[in-house]
Amino acid sequence: MYKLKLIHMKNFLIPTTLELDTINAVKSAINQAKNTNCEIILMMVSDTPDAFSSVQFLREMRTALTPSQEEVLETCRYIIEHTANCKLKVHNQYGISASILKGIIEAFAVKLVILTPSYKQETKKVHQYLVKLAGNQKCPILHLGTEVNKEDFNKALYIENGSANMHVKDVQQFLSANFSFEIVSQTGNFDNDYEQFAPYLSEAISKYDIDLLVETRKSEKIKFKKVKKHSINEKSGLPVLSLYEEIA
Repeated sequence: MYKLKLIHMKNFLIPTTLELDTINAVKSAINQAKNTNCEIILMMVSDTPDAFSSVQFLREMRTALTPSQEEVLETCRYIIEHTANCKLKVHNQYGISASILKGIIEAFAVKLVILTPSYKQETKKVHQYLVKLAGNQKCPILHLGTEVNKEDFNKALYIENGSANMHVKDVQQFLSANFSFEIVSQTGNFDNDYEQFAPYLSEAISKYDIDLLVETRKSEKIKFKKVKKHSINEKSGLPVLSLYEEIA
């Protein structure tokens, strides 16, 4: 059992289309900040308009929010206004690439990317592409679970990747320096045989009151498959903290 404490968690990047679970993502960021100064960046990504003139380009860039999106944004602003030491920034990004995303993460000094279930279910290619690009960045990613009202996490199950060229102690050292989770159990990687390990996962969740999974990831070649492979986050419904192996 390891006790983990949070230090220096500053800025959070939340890609969003302003669905309702964006509010949950903002609350999760606030909980991770643990009363330290932080900035939460809501990033809305759109395709670059296919326009020949600068006037037409600017005209097509102006995208009005729907009433429901306005409501979500105003709720996020209200939460931040009533939270000490936190600021909210809305960043509109037209076009995305690996270098652009890396630049955004560096420019805003992002310490954690938070992905919501609704954003990962977006059908537009620009959103799907961003999710894949995020996986190849070195910044930690928190994949939120499907439980809408769960924003804070305490007890974690560590999923050890047997093929990882790293030591568990290195992962633990990184977590101890950055997060406030308590790892209470660990297991081997069961992503390829989830059904077999599902009973074990259920037992561990019940026994240790687990509300978060921790995994590591490697950079992958980006491909868009017709049949989408479901992640452990989607299969279990639990939030997953994904750490890039070089960092961990």
